[in-house]
Amino acid sequence: MEENSDTKTRSSGILLHPTSLPGRFGIGDLGPPAQTWIDQLVHARQKWWQILPLGPTGYGDSPYQCFSAFAGNPLLISPELLARDGLLMPDDLVAGPFREDRVIFGWVVEWKTSLLARAWTNFHTKRDSALRDALEEFSGQRAHWLEDFCLFMALKEAHGGVSWLQWPEPIRLREEAAMNDARRELAEPIARHRFIQFLFFRQWGDLKRHANERGIRLIGDLPIFVSSDSADVWANPDLFQLDQHRQPTVVAGVPPDYFSATGQLWGNPLYDWEALKRTDYRWWLDRFVATLEQVDMVRLDHFRGFEAYWEVPASETTAANGRWVAGPGTDFFDVATRHLGRLPLIAEDLGLITPPVNALRRQFGWPGMRILQFAFGGATEDRFLPHNFERHTVAYTGTHDNDCTRGWYARMTDAERDFFHRYSGSTDQDPAWDLIRLAWASVADLAIAPLQDVLDLGSEARMNYPGQPAGNWDWRFQAHMLTSQRLDRLAEWTETYAR
Repeated sequence: MEENSDTKTRSSGILLHPTSLPGRFGIGDLGPPAQTWIDQLVHARQKWWQILPLGPTGYGDSPYQCFSAFAGNPLLISPELLARDGLLMPDDLVAGPFREDRVIFGWVVEWKTSLLARAWTNFHTKRDSALRDALEEFSGQRAHWLEDFCLFMALKEAHGGVSWLQWPEPIRLREEAAMNDARRELAEPIARHRFIQFLFFRQWGDLKRHANERGIRLIGDLPIFVSSDSADVWANPDLFQLDQHRQPTVVAGVPPDYFSATGQLWGNPLYDWEALKRTDYRWWLDRFVATLEQVDMVRLDHFRGFEAYWEVPASETTAANGRWVAGPGTDFFDVATRHLGRLPLIAEDLGLITPPVNALRRQFGWPGMRILQFAFGGATEDRFLPHNFERHTVAYTGTHDNDCTRGWYARMTDAERDFFHRYSGSTDQDPAWDLIRLAWASVADLAIAPLQDVLDLGSEARMNYPGQPAGNWDWRFQAHMLTSQRLDRLAEWTETYAR
């Protein structure tokens, strides 16, 4: 199979989740600041914008633990665009005392939930036939996941926000009479959640079109696993390894590694791959289609889990006592490509990568990832040194799971720092841009840097600490940080290294 053509031409881009965009509403959104961000990428001669998963976040505010693998995050909906559509009034846009450098999720959730409820009320009085027709068309196109999701969210509200595993048994087990009663009694909140999803996808679609028209393509992120507290597991229990009470019997994680001495216990329910195979992997194919409607290329998270995944008994408190279990492998991707054609994927092949994992990736022609921080500090591995890169590779200075390069550099040992200086020909003045230069100059077809490294920020700007339950996902940049000088510098290097 030939290699994925999406990364054959040398190019580069920036990793930044939309929640980290600037703005006055407490969290980055899909409105004017996002449009400005696209223009800044163009200024810097970039071709790609990489984001994290776009789903509605649950406990811990993690985009990797969402209430749905298909739905969009209501917190990203732009109040300004709602006002443009006549769904809000100017007075509605008076924001609370939000921080500009951090997302205080509790504040934002409360304020934006109220705002979206106001937009829903105004929608009923507006009598905009075009908007109503668009909502009806949207609902029909996405009915295969939308109706279960909206019912799930309405039920979650009705039960005080607790996990569906704590709901009364008839609705937890989706008994027909209980489901019919719920649809009837919760018709209004179901319709409201349907409307909110329509708003998200309407705004995201407009932003993606704007990006593509300006020559910017989007890289999305597709987590291999889903949250146990999700509409996906509640609506499709036969596709997961659950007991008779719908509790997971085994959960996902990874063994001890660079990030954690006891491994990472993610806690996600594991798939019943044999049950999925009997459906020709339909649920997964629907996921690919839905994700590729939102973005142009997809980073397939934890790719090694498709060859073999780390299975941990649900009773364990760490991931140390798990075992490797064979994943669906070639059969799954053969079916996916037969139905959908060649998939534009980046295989996230970090961690313990074995020859069979590499063989699976190469069989389908997908590029892997190389993290430059791993070449010089901490989990030092030769495969991350640029002189060992394959051309069909995506090179990163770091990812959302790494410290910012400035913070990483501060924690290096003297020996690591000495090797880094000798290899890169740098001093200790500009380590973030030294890594950017190494990535941009490498043979890798695609080079990506988190915006934090372009801004030369330290650990205070880190996005995520793997295994740490709080203090993640809340970083935002402020508009004044991204100066024309930084954009010009990145543009110059992008031209210099033919990206």
